[in-house]
Formats: sequence, C-alpha cells, structure tokens
Amino acid sequence: MSLSPGISSVTTLTTQVPSYAGSPQYRDGRFHNPIPRPSMGWWAGLKLTLSFFFAKPKGTVPDRPIPVRSLTRAQLDAAPDRSLYRLGHSTVLLKLRGRYWLTDPVFSERASPVQWAGPARFHAPPIDIDELPPLAGVILSHNHYDHLDRAAVTRLAAKTECFLTPLGVGDQLVGWGIDPDKVEQRDWWQSADLGGLQCTATPAQHFSGRGLGDGDSSLWASWVIQDRDLRLFFSGDSGYFDGFKAIGDAFGPFDITLMETGAYDRRWAFVHMHPEETLQAHVDLRGRWLLPIHNGTFDLAMHEWHEPFERIAALAAARGVSLITPEMGERVHLESPQSGSAWWRSVVE
Repeated sequence: MSLSPGISSVTTLTTQVPSYAGSPQYRDGRFHNPIPRPSMGWWAGLKLTLSFFFAKPKGTVPDRPIPVRSLTRAQLDAAPDRSLYRLGHSTVLLKLRGRYWLTDPVFSERASPVQWAGPARFHAPPIDIDELPPLAGVILSHNHYDHLDRAAVTRLAAKTECFLTPLGVGDQLVGWGIDPDKVEQRDWWQSADLGGLQCTATPAQHFSGRGLGDGDSSLWASWVIQDRDLRLFFSGDSGYFDGFKAIGDAFGPFDITLMETGAYDRRWAFVHMHPEETLQAHVDLRGRWLLPIHNGTFDLAMHEWHEPFERIAALAAARGVSLITPEMGERVHLESPQSGSAWWRSVVE
C-alpha cells in the first residue's frame, strides 16, 4: 500500500489541528499504520518477554564506560549556529536560528515506568536539564518510555516554549500538567512554524502505548525540520516502509538524516529497522549525511550493544554513504559535518 501523500496533500499542509476523528490514521478508537501490524500472538509474546528479561545473551551491555563529552551552558552559548549535540539514545539538542530545540528528551536513569527496574542507562547525559538553556521547542515522536520521559518533560516545562507532538501525545502532556498553550499537536503531513523553523509531522511505521490499556491511543511520527536551506530528518521509531520514499519525494534532499539504528530484532522488524533497512531508508529520503541514533544508551534488544554501529558503518562504507558517528556530547556542525571516530571500539577492545 503506497503512502505517497500526493501533490494535493503536500501542497495543502496546514497548521490547523484536526480532531482525532478527522485523522486518516484514526478509527475504532485507535491510531493505525496504513499496513496493519502483524500480530505476534500471546505465546510468542510471552516467550519473547521471558527471553528479554531472563535469557539475554552476553554483550548487550558494555563492560566499560562509554565516552561522554560533558557540556556546559557556556559551551552551548559559545557554539556557532547550526550545531547538533547527541545527548543519548534519540535525544538530540539542536541550535538553530540562535535558539535551542530538543528531540525525544530522556534524562532518567531508566527507560521504564518505574525507576527501580527496567533498562538502565549506559552513560549519564552529557548535560543536566538544569544546565540546559531555554528551549524554543521540544519535538516528540511518540510516547514510548525510551522517547518520552515524564520526569524530564516535567523538569523541562518551565524552560520550554513549545512541545510539538503527534496527535494524542500532546493530550498526555496536558494531563501531566503541561500548560495547554505550550502544546502543539500535528497529524501526518501537517506542519508548524515555530519562530521560523518549519517542522512537519511525517509518517512512521510503529505503535504507541505506555501501559496495558492505552495501546495506539496516540499517534507516532517522524519529523522533517527545515531551517531555510537546511533540511533535517528525525526518524523517531519505524520499521522500513515506502513512506520514506514518499517523504524524500516531498521534502528531500536532506542534509542530515537522524535515523533509528538499534534495538532491532527479526521478531519485531515491522516496527524497528535493521541496519540494512536504515541505510535504504536514508537513500530513499535522499539524505546526504546519515547520523545513527536509537543506540548506545539503553539495552533494548538481544544484539550486542555496539553491533548497530559496526553494521551501519560497514554498510555505509560499502554503499559510499557519508556517516556521522559523534560521541555523546560531541558537537556536529550541521553545515559542514565530519565523520567522527569509531569511538565504540575503544569500549569493546
């Protein structure tokens, strides 16, 4: 099933937020992928859960500290415009138009509904929330615990002008006490102009939910971020699908794609890409530089923690794709990016 929006859908992007009932993705009280997500079945799901918690292979957690470049507010303010800092997992700090923007902020020790159990961080964030400058916006892709950290959002609320979310995620923030005037929600192919920064919610093939009874009650999305001539793509979480080509046709080429590359497994390939698919999605998007995210911070799969870096590096080299692999906290200049080092090898050798 094609996800191409067609000329009319692309040229009629609007900042008007529809009701859920007006969303093509919403029916029967839930949001849906255009192609239904395959059912795993209760027995396969149980076996997977037991394996994840009690039969993890060796190497899913680093046995040495991951290098982190600590950041200060003074360093951020002194950095040139169009700077990017990877803070961990899918949390990226952008300095654009002299202001700051944060994606999928997760600063808690665990990506979990409780802080006494669940996947723990491999490294501390390069900067504490209290040290962050005022934020023009926080851009959220969906509400899973490794992308939406309630404690972080609560701490960020006072210094953030706008929380930009897919449909339903904003309602969750309001329910947590975030000022409704600070929340902007968008459906796929809808845009928001935030102080001259154009952000458009685009399709992803994933799901949502934070408990047993709220599955798919909010939407998931990727984001196109445009600062005049600079175009960035933030994947959020997604399986590989033809939506990447549709987004590339509508908005590409992209200067940098921030692409999910980690926490993959054949048993959930519909909702998380393997590295080969990540690379193909980058090509579909017509990206120039690929920056792998969704790795290096949490143990969320059965593969060795460093495997996503090795696989995407080898694939990119074979295909002639320019790859950026910054250390956590290392600055990337968006106008003239550099490849970076294979820093993960110092942890596994």
